[in-house]
Amino acid sequence: MTFANPEYLFLLLLLLPIVGWYIYELRKSDASVQVSDTRVLAAQPKSIRIWLLHVPFVLRIAVITLISIALARPQLTNKWSSQSTEGIDIMMALDISGTMLAEDLRPNRLEAAKKVASDFVIARPNDQIGLVVFAGESFTQCPLTTDHAVLVNLFKSVEYGMVEDGTAIGLGLANAVNRMKDSETKSKVIILLTDGSNNRGDIDPQTAAEIAKTYGIRVYTIGVGSYGQARVPVQTPIGKQYITMDNEFDETTLRSIAETTGGQYFRAKDNTSLKAIYDQIDQMEKTKLRVREFSKHTENFMPFLYAALICLLLELIIRYFVLRTISN
Repeated sequence: MTFANPEYLFLLLLLLPIVGWYIYELRKSDASVQVSDTRVLAAQPKSIRIWLLHVPFVLRIAVITLISIALARPQLTNKWSSQSTEGIDIMMALDISGTMLAEDLRPNRLEAAKKVASDFVIARPNDQIGLVVFAGESFTQCPLTTDHAVLVNLFKSVEYGMVEDGTAIGLGLANAVNRMKDSETKSKVIILLTDGSNNRGDIDPQTAAEIAKTYGIRVYTIGVGSYGQARVPVQTPIGKQYITMDNEFDETTLRSIAETTGGQYFRAKDNTSLKAIYDQIDQMEKTKLRVREFSKHTENFMPFLYAALICLLLELIIRYFVLRTISN
């Protein structure tokens, strides 16, 4: 039960001073009489009207209580709701070639991409998400899954050197498409992140994009790298050394892949912009939630008014008819 005007329930606080006044007047009006022996009085049966002496006051309290509740408009509520969630299938294609170790992002491009992508995964509990990695070759690190804790752990284990070096963008994209082409989910998305140009693999990136389009898969492409030059660590016989490379990659191909599939191309030049890109994709690819609600309120104040009227009538009857001889 709910109340449409619950503020009227504060009227019940008026009962405190009313009850206090009644008790005070009752004690003040106590009468005394001296008798030589009370044994005769004790043997006399008590009249029912003695027991009814306080009933009118109790009924008056009940009337005030019931009217206060009626003014608050109690309502019976019938309410039901149902909701259904339709998740999105998201396959992440991550470049793990040697240039992803460049330190223009902190601590490097690969670690920054892994951290932001893991946060993205955790924030989407209703979606199936998987991971494909590629360099000179490509393999599936994790198929589509809703067990995001496992996926995040697999992200942590990704590192340079897992496959032959190179940048096979077309092969990585095709592998991601293959992993989700049989999905029955209406919304299918690939997030492809790379910092290079396609120089390995037997599949052209544009051909892979056309295949993705055929299966209704949108591809968001992210080019990673600051403008200018970046330092890249390399292993030499005398230990780790750094070389400087130009931050150039095939933005034209990445734009074309996105446009072909109905996705969008982004450029991440630092950690902040990379996180902003994933936040933007998160907003664009919202999980569909269908909610249906129904509620019905039925006024229920009349029973309280009827009860108040009955109590008032009983009070008048007892006060002016049953107890009338006492007052005389």
